[in-house]
Amino acid sequence: MPILLGAVADDFTGATDLANTLVKAGMRTVQMIGVPDGSAPLPDADAVVVALKSRTAPVGEAVSDSLAALAWLRKAGVRQVIFKVCSTFDSTDAGNIGPVADALLDALDAPFAPVCPAFPTNGRTVYQGHLFVGSALLNESGMENHPLTPMTDANLVRVLGRQSTGTVGLVPFATIEAGADATRRAMMALRERGMRYGIVDAVSDAHLMTLGEAAANIPLLVGGSGIAMGLPANFVRDGSLAATAGADTLALPAGHAAVVAGSCSRATLAQIGLARDAVPTLELDALAEPDAGALAARALAWVEGRLGATPVVIAASATPDKVAALQEKLGREAAGALVEAALAAVTEGLVARGVRRLVVAGGETSGAVVQRLGVRRLRIGPEIDPGVPWTLADGAGGEPLLLALKSGNFGARDFFLKAFAMLEPGR
Repeated sequence: MPILLGAVADDFTGATDLANTLVKAGMRTVQMIGVPDGSAPLPDADAVVVALKSRTAPVGEAVSDSLAALAWLRKAGVRQVIFKVCSTFDSTDAGNIGPVADALLDALDAPFAPVCPAFPTNGRTVYQGHLFVGSALLNESGMENHPLTPMTDANLVRVLGRQSTGTVGLVPFATIEAGADATRRAMMALRERGMRYGIVDAVSDAHLMTLGEAAANIPLLVGGSGIAMGLPANFVRDGSLAATAGADTLALPAGHAAVVAGSCSRATLAQIGLARDAVPTLELDALAEPDAGALAARALAWVEGRLGATPVVIAASATPDKVAALQEKLGREAAGALVEAALAAVTEGLVARGVRRLVVAGGETSGAVVQRLGVRRLRIGPEIDPGVPWTLADGAGGEPLLLALKSGNFGARDFFLKAFAMLEPGR
């Protein structure tokens, strides 16, 4: 069977989120880490998500890697492509969402793409082109303090317009509410007016299903994982997909459990706070000790004698004031690279010490970790919280490794504890 749907994701946790959405809709889905080797056999899957670490990469590198991933997907015969971005549209005026989307449209020789990062289950909605996180506008949600991609404007028409070479229009709430035919006509009208993109309002899952149906024959869609919700049904309707149940079943390897957290989001900081009262927790201070090797050595010395059935938590997350101080001391890119390198080394040491059940919090941290461990493919398993499943990977030495790659903003306050509790026999 051919691969029907392909995706290029700009970070690893977002890729897993998207793969989780597709699996729940009955598509057998494989997540590839990095641009696949051209000589590697095609996976037996209905959908393939290529996870890149391109969200905060230099623009040229992000474009090049995304085009390479697209070329591999097209060679695999995919009929439709998603460019998966964060549900909080993480980017700067220089990119990377606009430049990558422009390049993908050019490569596909496509004139138009709908854009929608909404994920209502996790509180991300788009109304009149403005992105909300819960009841707050994006620029009042805490994302304005993001250390790498501070979001200071909630109007996605403006945000994407500043990044793209094309013009950006809007498919408003009243149109998506009117159904798939009205949405399809609105997108065609934008395209005929010379618009290259249309921000699509969505405040419910029903709106995302409507968008999926309306976009059945559009080569490229840009958005969060929710933009994929309605796409599998298109393939079922045309007879090319027989949706399957039970696609999320995983074998559970035995071994120690750990959490490694690098995200500085409010959600992750709250999750660390709750875990601190329940399980052994070490909080690394990169500002006091700005040396990746020393931080990793400190963490691995601390875990000795603590690994077991109860998870341990190692966090380099920090409040916005500490993040700002570290960036002022080292520079923004160097500060991020320091934390990523330290936590990647910590994770490698944990796996060497028998950790086989691992939660990683933060998109950039997750990218650094899977690259350090040499993980190339993930099989998607059961969902822990909306947008975050367990996955099964080949770990160091080829031994199976259970991984949950959590976007910093995702998950309930008890996410870390819940993730491991659901693996207990009888749960």
